[in-house]
Amino acid sequence: MSTGRVHSWDLSTGVDGPGTRFVLFVSGCPLRCLYCANPDTWHMRDGREATVDEVMAEIEKYRAFLTTAGGGVTVTGGEPLLQSAFTGELLRRCKEAGLHTALDTSGFLGARAGDALLADTDLVLLDIKSFDVTTYRRLTGGDLGPTLNFATRLDRSGVQMWIRYVLVPGWTDREESVDALARFVAGLDAVERVEVLPFHRLGAAKYEALGLPFPLRDTPTPGAEVTERVREQFRARGVRVY
Repeated sequence: MSTGRVHSWDLSTGVDGPGTRFVLFVSGCPLRCLYCANPDTWHMRDGREATVDEVMAEIEKYRAFLTTAGGGVTVTGGEPLLQSAFTGELLRRCKEAGLHTALDTSGFLGARAGDALLADTDLVLLDIKSFDVTTYRRLTGGDLGPTLNFATRLDRSGVQMWIRYVLVPGWTDREESVDALARFVAGLDAVERVEVLPFHRLGAAKYEALGLPFPLRDTPTPGAEVTERVREQFRARGVRVY
Protein backbone atom coordinates (compact mmCIF):
# COMPACT_ATOMS: atom_id res chain seq x y z
CA MET A 1 0.00 0.00 0.00
CA SER A 2 1.27 3.45 -0.92
CA THR A 3 2.11 6.04 1.68
CA GLY A 4 2.14 9.73 0.89
CA ARG A 5 2.78 13.11 2.40
CA VAL A 6 -0.54 14.85 2.95
CA HIS A 7 -0.92 18.50 3.88
CA SER A 8 -4.67 18.66 4.62
CA TRP A 9 -8.14 18.01 3.30
CA ASP A 10 -11.33 20.02 3.00
CA LEU A 11 -14.80 20.06 1.46
CA SER A 12 -15.67 22.48 -1.33
CA THR A 13 -18.54 23.07 -3.74
CA GLY A 14 -18.29 24.27 -7.32
CA VAL A 15 -14.57 25.08 -7.17
CA ASP A 16 -12.53 21.89 -7.52
CA GLY A 17 -14.68 19.95 -9.96
CA PRO A 18 -18.40 19.19 -10.27
CA GLY A 19 -20.60 19.07 -7.18
CA THR A 20 -19.37 18.94 -3.62
CA ARG A 21 -15.82 17.58 -3.39
CA PHE A 22 -13.56 16.03 -0.82
CA VAL A 23 -10.35 17.88 -1.68
CA LEU A 24 -7.07 16.30 -0.65
CA PHE A 25 -4.02 18.59 -0.57
CA VAL A 26 -0.80 16.63 -0.96
CA SER A 27 2.61 18.10 -0.20
CA GLY A 28 5.46 18.90 -2.55
CA CYS A 29 5.65 20.86 -5.80
CA PRO A 30 8.48 21.30 -8.35
CA LEU A 31 7.24 24.73 -9.49
CA ARG A 32 7.40 28.06 -7.68
CA CYS A 33 4.59 30.06 -9.23
CA LEU A 34 4.84 33.72 -8.29
CA TYR A 35 1.14 33.86 -7.48
CA CYS A 36 0.94 30.53 -5.62
CA ALA A 37 -1.72 30.68 -2.90
CA ASN A 38 -0.40 27.62 -1.07
CA PRO A 39 3.32 28.09 -0.34
CA ASP A 40 2.77 25.91 2.72
CA THR A 41 2.48 22.89 0.37
CA TRP A 42 5.76 23.41 -1.52
CA HIS A 43 7.87 20.91 0.41
CA MET A 44 7.25 17.25 1.16
CA ARG A 45 8.26 17.95 4.74
CA ASP A 46 5.30 20.31 5.03
CA GLY A 47 2.92 17.36 5.20
CA ARG A 48 2.32 14.40 7.44
CA GLU A 49 2.67 10.79 6.40
CA ALA A 50 -0.59 9.03 5.60
CA THR A 51 -1.55 5.74 3.99
CA VAL A 52 -4.19 5.37 1.30
CA ASP A 53 -6.29 3.44 3.82
CA GLU A 54 -6.20 6.36 6.24
CA VAL A 55 -7.30 8.82 3.57
CA MET A 56 -10.03 6.49 2.34
CA ALA A 57 -11.33 6.11 5.89
CA GLU A 58 -11.72 9.89 6.03
CA ILE A 59 -13.39 10.00 2.60
CA GLU A 60 -15.77 7.22 3.62
CA LYS A 61 -17.28 9.52 6.28
CA TYR A 62 -18.58 11.74 3.47
CA ARG A 63 -19.13 9.24 0.65
CA ALA A 64 -22.94 9.19 0.78
CA PHE A 65 -23.08 12.98 0.95
CA LEU A 66 -20.59 13.43 -1.90
CA THR A 67 -22.53 11.03 -4.11
CA THR A 68 -25.87 12.68 -3.34
CA ALA A 69 -24.38 16.12 -4.03
CA GLY A 70 -23.09 15.02 -7.44
CA GLY A 71 -19.49 15.39 -6.33
CA GLY A 72 -16.50 13.23 -5.62
CA VAL A 73 -12.82 13.45 -4.72
CA THR A 74 -10.22 15.90 -6.04
CA VAL A 75 -6.51 15.40 -5.44
CA THR A 76 -4.59 18.68 -5.50
CA GLY A 77 -1.58 20.18 -3.78
CA GLY A 78 1.14 20.94 -4.09
CA GLU A 79 1.51 18.78 -7.17
CA PRO A 80 -0.19 15.35 -6.94
CA LEU A 81 1.96 13.82 -9.67
CA LEU A 82 5.07 14.37 -7.55
CA GLN A 83 3.63 11.46 -5.54
CA SER A 84 2.24 9.57 -8.52
CA ALA A 85 2.14 6.11 -6.89
CA PHE A 86 0.20 7.39 -3.89
CA THR A 87 -2.09 9.52 -6.05
CA GLY A 88 -2.71 6.69 -8.48
CA GLU A 89 -3.66 4.21 -5.78
CA LEU A 90 -5.95 6.73 -4.12
CA LEU A 91 -7.73 7.49 -7.39
CA ARG A 92 -8.17 3.77 -8.03
CA ARG A 93 -9.66 3.21 -4.60
CA CYS A 94 -12.04 6.14 -5.08
CA LYS A 95 -13.20 4.75 -8.42
CA GLU A 96 -13.77 1.35 -6.82
CA ALA A 97 -15.91 3.12 -4.21
CA GLY A 98 -18.04 4.62 -6.98
CA LEU A 99 -16.77 8.16 -6.55
CA HIS A 100 -16.08 10.69 -9.30
CA THR A 101 -12.35 11.48 -9.40
CA ALA A 102 -10.51 14.65 -10.36
CA LEU A 103 -6.81 15.45 -10.57
CA ASP A 104 -5.70 19.08 -10.17
CA THR A 105 -2.27 19.47 -11.76
CA SER A 106 0.05 21.83 -13.59
CA GLY A 107 0.86 19.02 -16.00
CA PHE A 108 4.57 19.73 -15.51
CA LEU A 109 5.03 16.15 -14.27
CA GLY A 110 2.48 14.68 -16.65
CA ALA A 111 4.96 12.04 -17.81
CA ARG A 112 4.66 10.48 -14.33
CA ALA A 113 0.96 9.80 -14.82
CA GLY A 114 0.74 6.22 -16.02
CA ASP A 115 -2.09 4.93 -18.18
CA ALA A 116 -3.65 3.20 -15.18
CA LEU A 117 -3.73 6.46 -13.21
CA LEU A 118 -5.42 8.26 -16.11
CA ALA A 119 -7.92 5.42 -16.50
CA ASP A 120 -8.99 6.07 -12.90
CA THR A 121 -9.27 9.83 -13.45
CA ASP A 122 -12.63 11.18 -14.59
CA LEU A 123 -11.51 14.79 -14.86
CA VAL A 124 -8.21 16.67 -15.00
CA LEU A 125 -8.14 20.27 -13.81
CA LEU A 126 -5.17 21.39 -15.88
CA ASP A 127 -3.48 24.65 -14.90
CA ILE A 128 -1.87 26.26 -17.93
CA LYS A 129 0.00 29.17 -16.38
CA SER A 130 0.93 30.94 -19.62
CA PHE A 131 1.19 30.09 -23.30
CA ASP A 132 4.36 32.14 -23.74
CA VAL A 133 7.49 30.05 -23.10
CA THR A 134 9.52 32.90 -21.60
CA THR A 135 6.69 34.15 -19.41
CA TYR A 136 5.95 30.61 -18.24
CA ARG A 137 9.53 30.14 -17.06
CA ARG A 138 9.65 33.52 -15.33
CA LEU A 139 6.28 32.90 -13.70
CA THR A 140 6.83 29.30 -12.56
CA GLY A 141 10.51 28.41 -12.79
CA GLY A 142 9.63 25.52 -15.12
CA ASP A 143 9.09 24.69 -18.79
CA LEU A 144 5.81 24.94 -20.67
CA GLY A 145 6.42 21.97 -22.98
CA PRO A 146 5.53 19.15 -20.54
CA THR A 147 2.15 20.72 -19.77
CA LEU A 148 1.22 21.03 -23.44
CA ASN A 149 2.38 17.48 -24.10
CA PHE A 150 0.24 16.27 -21.21
CA ALA A 151 -2.81 18.15 -22.52
CA THR A 152 -2.36 16.53 -25.92
CA ARG A 153 -2.00 13.10 -24.33
CA LEU A 154 -5.15 13.60 -22.25
CA ASP A 155 -7.02 14.60 -25.38
CA ARG A 156 -5.87 11.49 -27.22
CA SER A 157 -6.92 9.38 -24.24
CA GLY A 158 -10.32 11.02 -24.00
CA VAL A 159 -9.80 12.23 -20.43
CA GLN A 160 -12.08 15.18 -19.76
CA MET A 161 -10.30 18.47 -18.98
CA TRP A 162 -11.13 21.75 -17.39
CA ILE A 163 -8.41 24.25 -18.26
CA ARG A 164 -7.55 26.76 -15.55
CA TYR A 165 -5.94 30.05 -16.50
CA VAL A 166 -4.96 32.57 -13.83
CA LEU A 167 -5.21 36.10 -15.18
CA VAL A 168 -2.31 38.14 -13.75
CA PRO A 169 -1.99 41.78 -14.85
CA GLY A 170 1.29 42.38 -16.62
CA TRP A 171 1.99 38.65 -16.85
CA THR A 172 -0.78 36.64 -18.48
CA ASP A 173 -3.07 39.30 -19.94
CA ARG A 174 -1.31 39.87 -23.30
CA GLU A 175 -3.85 39.49 -26.11
CA GLU A 176 -1.48 37.60 -28.41
CA SER A 177 -0.58 35.00 -25.77
CA VAL A 178 -4.19 34.50 -24.70
CA ASP A 179 -5.30 34.06 -28.29
CA ALA A 180 -2.56 31.49 -28.93
CA LEU A 181 -3.70 29.52 -25.90
CA ALA A 182 -7.33 29.80 -26.99
CA ARG A 183 -6.43 28.33 -30.40
CA PHE A 184 -4.56 25.48 -28.73
CA VAL A 185 -7.38 24.71 -26.33
CA ALA A 186 -10.01 24.89 -29.08
CA GLY A 187 -8.16 22.07 -30.84
CA LEU A 188 -8.59 19.71 -27.89
CA ASP A 189 -11.89 17.83 -28.05
CA ALA A 190 -11.60 16.68 -24.43
CA VAL A 191 -11.67 20.22 -23.02
CA GLU A 192 -15.11 20.83 -21.52
CA ARG A 193 -14.47 24.35 -20.26
CA VAL A 194 -11.92 27.03 -19.49
CA GLU A 195 -11.91 28.77 -16.13
CA VAL A 196 -10.39 32.26 -16.25
CA LEU A 197 -9.40 32.96 -12.65
CA PRO A 198 -8.58 36.58 -11.73
CA PHE A 199 -5.37 36.88 -9.71
CA HIS A 200 -5.83 37.67 -6.02
CA ARG A 201 -3.58 38.24 -3.02
CA LEU A 202 -5.49 36.06 -0.56
CA GLY A 203 -2.44 33.87 0.05
CA ALA A 204 -0.23 36.79 1.13
CA ALA A 205 -0.76 36.05 4.82
CA LYS A 206 0.71 32.57 4.36
CA TYR A 207 3.91 34.03 2.94
CA GLU A 208 4.17 36.37 5.90
CA ALA A 209 3.62 33.50 8.34
CA LEU A 210 6.36 31.50 6.60
CA GLY A 211 8.75 34.46 6.56
CA LEU A 212 8.69 34.57 2.76
CA PRO A 213 8.29 37.60 0.50
CA PHE A 214 5.16 37.52 -1.68
CA PRO A 215 6.55 38.24 -5.17
CA LEU A 216 3.35 39.78 -6.54
CA ARG A 217 2.35 41.78 -3.46
CA ASP A 218 2.11 44.97 -5.56
CA THR A 219 0.26 43.40 -8.48
CA PRO A 220 -3.38 44.51 -8.72
CA THR A 221 -6.38 42.30 -9.23
CA PRO A 222 -7.43 42.44 -12.90
CA GLY A 223 -10.37 44.70 -13.65
CA ALA A 224 -13.71 43.41 -14.91
CA GLU A 225 -13.08 44.81 -18.42
CA VAL A 226 -9.79 42.94 -18.89
CA THR A 227 -11.22 39.76 -17.38
CA GLU A 228 -14.18 39.82 -19.75
CA ARG A 229 -11.91 40.55 -22.73
CA VAL A 230 -9.83 37.45 -21.97
CA ARG A 231 -12.93 35.32 -21.51
CA GLU A 232 -14.29 36.59 -24.80
CA GLN A 233 -11.05 35.60 -26.55
CA PHE A 234 -11.72 32.00 -25.54
CA ARG A 235 -15.40 32.21 -26.47
CA ALA A 236 -14.43 33.53 -29.90
CA ARG A 237 -12.65 30.21 -30.49
CA GLY A 238 -15.76 28.25 -29.56
CA VAL A 239 -14.59 27.37 -26.04
CA ARG A 240 -16.99 27.33 -23.10
CA VAL A 241 -15.76 29.76 -20.46
CA TYR A 242 -16.46 30.22 -16.75
